[in-house]
Amino acid sequence: MKKYRTAVVGLVAGLLAAVVPAVVVPAPAQAATTLPAANFRLKATGYSGLIDDLDAALPNVGVPTVVGDGNRAATTCSPAAANRVAAFCWNSGDDDVAYWMPQGITTTADAYGEATYEGTTAILVSWYDNGSDGIGRGVRISFVDHSTPSAPTYRHVLLVEPYTNGSGQASFRAVHQHAGGVFWYGHYLYVAATGSGFRVFDLRHLWQTSTTDGTAIGRQADGSHQAFGYKYVLPQVFAYTQSTTNGHAAIRFSFASLDRTSTPDSVVVGEYANPGAGSRLFRFPIDHTDRMLAESADGYARASEAYEVSVQSMQGATAINGKFHLSTSDGSGNRGDLATFTPGGPVVVHHDVLPVGPEDLSYWPARGQLWSLTEYAGTRSVFAVRASAY
Repeated sequence: MKKYRTAVVGLVAGLLAAVVPAVVVPAPAQAATTLPAANFRLKATGYSGLIDDLDAALPNVGVPTVVGDGNRAATTCSPAAANRVAAFCWNSGDDDVAYWMPQGITTTADAYGEATYEGTTAILVSWYDNGSDGIGRGVRISFVDHSTPSAPTYRHVLLVEPYTNGSGQASFRAVHQHAGGVFWYGHYLYVAATGSGFRVFDLRHLWQTSTTDGTAIGRQADGSHQAFGYKYVLPQVFAYTQSTTNGHAAIRFSFASLDRTSTPDSVVVGEYANPGAGSRLFRFPIDHTDRMLAESADGYARASEAYEVSVQSMQGATAINGKFHLSTSDGSGNRGDLATFTPGGPVVVHHDVLPVGPEDLSYWPARGQLWSLTEYAGTRSVFAVRASAY
């Protein structure tokens, strides 16, 4: 979550989680307000010219190699989610670590409609480094092998940004973002960049690094490429930068998800808001032919839908067959909520149906599963609920 990070969560009633009924607040029922969507836009930068140089300098591997090279085992757990149908937890080191914070989630069901990527079945989770240990590693992605749901394994991959160093050589550096939302589409991984738009990473370019220096990043004087001890890195290849027209406030890209149930496929983006403030939700069409946001004739990708939903502490959102699903947090020690609305109808809140500290959302259509995760150290989990229950 984006606030309320001041305390470790108390005990969660996990054994009761799967049977807690959804409680609907009948009043006040407030419909989301429609906003002029075309005023919100994104523009792509060019593809990085340094990728070829770094391809030549580093061993290249594919997604199946990374997914199959898991060096950590997930654990079984029972997070407090009503209508829960699947779950796993991180190993003890990742569950307890103070400086890495899990945020976004996506799966191979986002990547392709058949729900696999080059033969793998995987879940990807983003984490940001809050810098509390003084290093500042940026963002990592957990590649979770979910081919055997009862025994997932995983490996963390560091996100990097190519650049030209002071010696005129192609190198890379850490990506410093909150990474509150991610989605996988074809060979691209989109990462929400809170104040600017999206950073986009290309899964056709996964590089293996040297792991001899856990404090260094990028090309070193001896010609090695280090990544804070991480074996693999995934490079940013381009970005989307936002702008607005007619005086509308810029979007806060707090989270993002893919909607494969819309025509065409689309991206849902939303804003976290402090209690007492408003929050907005946006939809952008995406083109399955090139895996990029659909552009207008002027070169901008413009929102096709925009709403003021006024849902406080919204942490994630997606849409399923026209209905929006929103995860919301209630702070340390309190169960999260799941809100839903169909444009033109009321925002309905299902209270206390999510665990403490819920985050991003991702829908797995073939399984009917709505996936999410929690962030608080000591009680972190990744879980799915039955989407049709909401």
